[in-house]
Amino acid sequence: MARADILLSVVQSANRGDMVSFRKAVESLIAEERAKKHNILADRLVTSLNNGNKNGLSMHAKGEAKDLLFETSAQKTFDDLILDNTVLSICQELVEEQHRADLLRSYGLEPRNRILLAGPPGNGKTSLAEAIATQLMYPFFVIRYENLIGSYLGETASRLQRVFDYVKTRNCVLFFDEFDTVAKERGDTKETGEIKRVVSSLLLQMDRLPTYIVIITASNHPELLDRAVWRRFQLRLELKRPNKEQVMSYIESISQKSKCNFNYSSQTLSEKLKGNSYSEIEEFCTDIIRKAILQHKQDDAISIVLQELKQWGMRFSGNNIGV
Repeated sequence: MARADILLSVVQSANRGDMVSFRKAVESLIAEERAKKHNILADRLVTSLNNGNKNGLSMHAKGEAKDLLFETSAQKTFDDLILDNTVLSICQELVEEQHRADLLRSYGLEPRNRILLAGPPGNGKTSLAEAIATQLMYPFFVIRYENLIGSYLGETASRLQRVFDYVKTRNCVLFFDEFDTVAKERGDTKETGEIKRVVSSLLLQMDRLPTYIVIITASNHPELLDRAVWRRFQLRLELKRPNKEQVMSYIESISQKSKCNFNYSSQTLSEKLKGNSYSEIEEFCTDIIRKAILQHKQDDAISIVLQELKQWGMRFSGNNIGV
């Protein structure tokens, strides 16, 4: 919401004695100040808010929350990715909604902020999440499951709450990779009661999430997700393996950026590499570039391409890759 609306909400909720609304309004104000790089003021507001609320996030808990997240500097853009036109259009719409949120709110609407990315591994789910963060110019937070998952009763749910409490005071992208780790179907008889508590806590926290936080989740196995989780997402996008034309575009893009001339038909190469994921194709091309640099053959790497195709064919004999 706009700054004037936030201040008005702070005063109105304080007059009503509505501490839940008061806290949400102050968190929105803190997020806005952080977005303006007014970090000293934002930190002072956080301290004042926590000192006045016994349920607030202590400095110790805040430090623990940081241990549950990676904050990375998003570098990728939409131009760096080979995306289906529909997927790209939807993501661009989301970015525009976030950038023009004040206009939407003046009509009583909120921007969309919850995205589920599904599809086989290695086809750009993490890269797309990073690109969205880049386009939004938001910090990119990635969940650290090795620290999030606890061995004691209620520990994981408690840590999840600390994560959400921490990010509520900033405009950001919060990314859950392998989302089925914490959002499995609660009806699965093989799952323990603990995962059911984790999912219930996760749903509650997502419902309370301000719309200036964009939550992006990725799963290689969306069929494992709890049914109630599905309806929390306004956008559900499938990232498939690249087709022949997309493979060709990706190879040409890598060759141009690296200034390495494969001197081999990208169309023929895409035919030989079809069926592989983007990450596998990138690995293939990177191997060629690496060897070309070491052998001083960046201007003409065809001999290395031929060699790499033979090795790649042996490595993935089931993919029918040949020279």
